[in-house]
Amino acid sequence: MKKIFYLIIFALLLPPCVEAQKDIFTLVTKTAKVSIVYDKASPKLDSIAAHLLAEDIQRVTSYKPAVINDLSVATGNVIVIGAAASPLIRRVAGRSSVVGRLKGKWECFALTVMDKPQAAVPKALVIAGSDERGMAYGVFTLSEKIGVSPWYWWADVPAKQQESLIIEQPDFVSSPPCVKYRGIFINDEDFGLRPWASKTYDPELGNIGPRTYAKVFELLLRLKANFIWPAMHPGTKAFYSVAGNKEMAELYDIVIGSSHAEPLLRNNVGEWNQRTMGDFNYLTNKARIDRYWENRVKELDTSEVVFTMGMRGVHDGQMEGVKSANDAVPLLEQILTDQRELLQKYYPGDITTIPQVFTPYKEVLGFYDNGLKVPADITLVWPDDNYGYIQRLSNEAEQKRSGRAGVYYHVSYWGRPHDYLWLSSTHPALIREEMMKAYETGAQRVWVLNVGDIKPAEYDMQLFLDMAYDVTPFKKSSYSKEHLLHWDQRIFGAYGGAITDILWRYYNLAFDRRPEFMGWSQTEPITNTAYTSYNHFFYGDEAQRRIDAYDTLENAVTMLRQKVARTDAAPFYELVYYPVVGAAEMNKKFLYRDNAYLYARQKRISAYDYALKSTEAYDRIVKETGYYNDSLVHGKWRNMMSMAPRDLPVFQPPVLPSIVLPKEKPWGISPEGYDSAGGGALVLPEFTRGLQQRFFLDVFLSDSAKVPWKAVASAGWIRLSALRGTLYPQRDSNQQRLWVDVNWSVAPAAKRFQGRIILSGAGEQFTVDVHALRPDLDAFHGGVESNGYLSIYAAHYSELVNKSYFPWERVEGLGHTEAAMRASTFPLYRPSPDLAAIKGTASRLTYKFFTVRTAPASVIFYALPMLPLNKNYGMRCAFCIDDGPLQVFDLAANSIARTEEWKQDVLSNTAIRRMPGPVLKAGKHTLSIYAVDPGVVLDRMVIDMGGFEPAYSIVKETRF
Repeated sequence: MKKIFYLIIFALLLPPCVEAQKDIFTLVTKTAKVSIVYDKASPKLDSIAAHLLAEDIQRVTSYKPAVINDLSVATGNVIVIGAAASPLIRRVAGRSSVVGRLKGKWECFALTVMDKPQAAVPKALVIAGSDERGMAYGVFTLSEKIGVSPWYWWADVPAKQQESLIIEQPDFVSSPPCVKYRGIFINDEDFGLRPWASKTYDPELGNIGPRTYAKVFELLLRLKANFIWPAMHPGTKAFYSVAGNKEMAELYDIVIGSSHAEPLLRNNVGEWNQRTMGDFNYLTNKARIDRYWENRVKELDTSEVVFTMGMRGVHDGQMEGVKSANDAVPLLEQILTDQRELLQKYYPGDITTIPQVFTPYKEVLGFYDNGLKVPADITLVWPDDNYGYIQRLSNEAEQKRSGRAGVYYHVSYWGRPHDYLWLSSTHPALIREEMMKAYETGAQRVWVLNVGDIKPAEYDMQLFLDMAYDVTPFKKSSYSKEHLLHWDQRIFGAYGGAITDILWRYYNLAFDRRPEFMGWSQTEPITNTAYTSYNHFFYGDEAQRRIDAYDTLENAVTMLRQKVARTDAAPFYELVYYPVVGAAEMNKKFLYRDNAYLYARQKRISAYDYALKSTEAYDRIVKETGYYNDSLVHGKWRNMMSMAPRDLPVFQPPVLPSIVLPKEKPWGISPEGYDSAGGGALVLPEFTRGLQQRFFLDVFLSDSAKVPWKAVASAGWIRLSALRGTLYPQRDSNQQRLWVDVNWSVAPAAKRFQGRIILSGAGEQFTVDVHALRPDLDAFHGGVESNGYLSIYAAHYSELVNKSYFPWERVEGLGHTEAAMRASTFPLYRPSPDLAAIKGTASRLTYKFFTVRTAPASVIFYALPMLPLNKNYGMRCAFCIDDGPLQVFDLAANSIARTEEWKQDVLSNTAIRRMPGPVLKAGKHTLSIYAVDPGVVLDRMVIDMGGFEPAYSIVKETRF
């Protein structure tokens, strides 16, 4: 679709005074009422679409149009729907060149207004499809245009009420979708969709069945999708074993496929009975397995399906009977041959016209790399690593295959190193980056998104399917946020901008660490939670900065909840409030628990308060989840939302430390960078002119007595946020954080100088040393060392020199620093530069920096844990300091082997490499970084001169 498509959707509704114009079409006024006409001989989807459109018009106007299948009895304006080749459309729009342009196209539609198709009908709005799904997409385009969201049912988005409904509809013909098969995989549905369907929506069936799938299929068509891998987890009845499922898919014209573990559309979990059928082992039980597959192929010989080829274990496990890739490869090749013979038996003709896919998922990718030959007409569906990073894309030879390629992508996952099934938090910028890379390397045949239970992955599902339908606007990286804004504005109107700001920050915080990962625990095997890696004592208190960020979001959604229209209350809760509050409270549960432990070590009585706050955060999650299930929309979503999928340790009440505080001094202090439990001098980190620094100084009670205190600075250049106060034993009054900074306008002219802060009260006195540095940097722009390190963001380069090899590009919104630098994947399939010639041939980023001491340096590179484009590449960069010797490093981790390095990379969305550097003298220097392999996404760097303390999240840039 080009821009005109969006203009059509958002066209203004017009007043009655202009209805005489050719493109103006009246649906409903006080005196005029539209009716909807379809051909009774057409497929059932025409009737379904016509009746759904009538309901949509009723949602907007309270008037439900008549739906008829005989144009001759119609009076007044009509909406005529059908396939372009149908007799009805030919009769009404036979003279229209617009409809004629649909011939031979895939899933396209035309919209045109025809005058006087018969005497009693002044105007007809014709919605014609090149095929049945094209017709449905045209119908639902009109629904969106009049204000009915695709999410009117699944997210309770209301339509804005209007007394009159008059639209402008110029002639329009859509372009074919960018991706042929576009859809979702309902997976791990044990905690949401299945309990909701079986207990709330369809209790008579007691499982996911045709009534539920009808709603799913309608949503897919409204989102201009056409494909599904049905739910298949243990406990869910196999799709084809439930009466009505197959027929419902055919009614809605939805293409059925199956996951990587379900060959030839067989749901092994529900359909393979080991007790009666034997082992699912092709070496020892070939005849029984072949019959099992043949029965399904025979059953589906008239259905529109995509066959999954190959074989794995019964349920997402490794193939039985093989010990190595050497065993697996010839067996898989034989299986592919046998499966295609079965297809040929029931689909006579050219087998290359039968849609088939092969997904090299997990260990199967290793088999493929070991030489497995897959027939060229079978589509290779490349999987991500389950955490949003695509493992492989087509090389030059693979892109020439007639079956081309596709992608299987996750925004929900059960498995190691940790599940994320509760909240949907995959960053839109990451989805855009990976799927655009896939599209541009030829993965255009099949896109499947693992959405878990659909809820709460509504937005990520919308984003993914919008990209699959039309990638054009997504070629611009900034469109990630623009798309979210369009979504929020369509749903929430004037509050859309504020909601976009909230959700974007929600995604940013989750990219740092997903809520489900905050327990620092893992699965398979399941481990207990541990203390987080956020640093509570350096960098302005990493943990508190994160709490503050979530507090800001919680306050914002709480205020907005009071402002949004009453009719928007349900979608606001489902799409905004619950995920933001849930994520915030999960973070607080663990970060407050950290505080309880760490502050007990410092003998702060606030440790007791933080233990209580941790428990309160857990209780808040329980409360909000209860509201979601029991009260929202009068219980419509009861059993849909689980706050503890698999009941993993991360979801349980916090495990709190035992707190016993000795009665010693009544109060104490803790300057930034100081942990009293570990001892050390009372000194703040050094201030450096030009870096806009401030450091904290905590004063706290260690006993239950009230303590007045005061602070005195030794010089006027030392500024404190408070000079006196009183500590009380009560919660939130027993400690206070002071902020210290330097007034450089009155500071000494010396290069280095120092002062002190004296705090006194209740017979105690503490002295904190303050040091400051005034480097000579008036004409310098770049990074500056402070306290023994420099922090540099990749997007803040001093110079960019792009060569023919993989030019560096700025990608907006991607990474931890709001923009990252990516080594382009273009030109495609060019070999990486000769390492000996990198400086002359590779694209280069250069960063100027200044050191204030002479010391050995190391460079820590932080990148996104992208995986190599294909086997021809790694994730390599090269760097040098001051044009010195080059060092090459590779950021790739082994995702197939599920190494510990890869696990930590995906949990933090960061790949880290520490590289040794030279001894640097005090003064000016340059860091140059060269692109060696395509697809590297560089986020930030730290140059450690011996003072860098452990940090989990980004460290504020030391930029002059």
